[in-house]
Amino acid sequence: MKIHEYQAKELLKKYDVPVLFGKAIFNSDEAGKVAYHDFAVKGIETIVLKSQIHAGGRGKGTVLNRFSDEPMQAFGKDVRGVTVIREGNIADKAFQIANATFGNKLVTIQTGEEGKIVNRMYIEEGCSIAKEYYCSILLDRENSRNLIMVSTEGGMEIETVAEEAPEKILKEHVDPKIGFQQYQARRLAFGLGLTGAAFKNFCSFIAILYKAYDEMDCSMLEINPLVLTTENQFVALDAKVDFDDNALYRHSDYTALRDLSEEEDLEVEASKYNLNYIKLDGNVGCMVNGAGLAMATMDIIQLAGGKPANFLDVGGGANVERIANAFRIMMSDPNVQAVLINIFGGIVRCDRVANGILQALEKVTVSMPVIVRLEGTNAIEARQILENSGMKFLVAGTLKDAADKVTEALESVK
Repeated sequence: MKIHEYQAKELLKKYDVPVLFGKAIFNSDEAGKVAYHDFAVKGIETIVLKSQIHAGGRGKGTVLNRFSDEPMQAFGKDVRGVTVIREGNIADKAFQIANATFGNKLVTIQTGEEGKIVNRMYIEEGCSIAKEYYCSILLDRENSRNLIMVSTEGGMEIETVAEEAPEKILKEHVDPKIGFQQYQARRLAFGLGLTGAAFKNFCSFIAILYKAYDEMDCSMLEINPLVLTTENQFVALDAKVDFDDNALYRHSDYTALRDLSEEEDLEVEASKYNLNYIKLDGNVGCMVNGAGLAMATMDIIQLAGGKPANFLDVGGGANVERIANAFRIMMSDPNVQAVLINIFGGIVRCDRVANGILQALEKVTVSMPVIVRLEGTNAIEARQILENSGMKFLVAGTLKDAADKVTEALESVK
């Protein structure tokens, strides 16, 4: 589960992670009022307006009119996802920039051309920056350990740094049996070339940041940029937090932080039924039980000349209702031209899947080919159920047969 920057910083403050003063806003009028009462009146002369979306690259992103795709402007310049206001009437400027941003879409390197609609912004005080760094903590699944990564290349996409200058990324794995150690903090600080007060303050910063990551059950915590101020203090200038969904039961208060407007509608709908669904941009819907089989099925679709429209794992203990909902959600994607259902009946019986398919088709109008491959427990009974249903299914016996039928199905709808 992803959350916004301002939400992440509120949580980090509870662990004494240094962040700047800021306030979330939800409309342009509020932007002007907050900029005046909470910043200008208090003598803060530099503020930063940040669009809040679940994507990186906001600083270089451009705000476009959601209807015409024309760049939005304020004071004769294109509006960016992050704007620094240093002088003049900061309240009026905040209002103008927010007015050009709210309700329009921000296009960044991570959102693609479709962009994301901006419904929230964050006003934060400025600071005097001496140097920018990169810092993140995430789970390294290959080593079954948490991984801390830091770099002197702050503000850049870590993928770009990894490609162009991988030697500038310092990595430190944390043994779960003993936790994060001070010698590891010092090793990272030495690697970044820090000395004196900056060295000491970094060691303190990374220790409390790791504690926050661990106790919040994050799957990823990224600070980019992590800034060293002219006073040799480290501050989290940005914060991106992803929670481990499997640990959310330990943090009931995190549920309220979820922003459904930032998620795919079909993925939100699927989450209501505990379905593992991820929307893709292909033309062949697929419903499978088991993540491994789902990945293999997606490969089959690609080899057959199509592109998978989704990842959908109905799980090993799916009942008729769950399968029916999975089918309905999958069919709700307007890009789907054909459907491949590939089920191996182990825990979930094939006849139960067949009944779920028929039940779903009573509620969903299907005007495209549906290929079904059922193998395993009660597979013969399942095929009989489908054959006796009176509905037109393309029943496949093997994976190759399923791939061939996907190819035929795509040809028939051209």
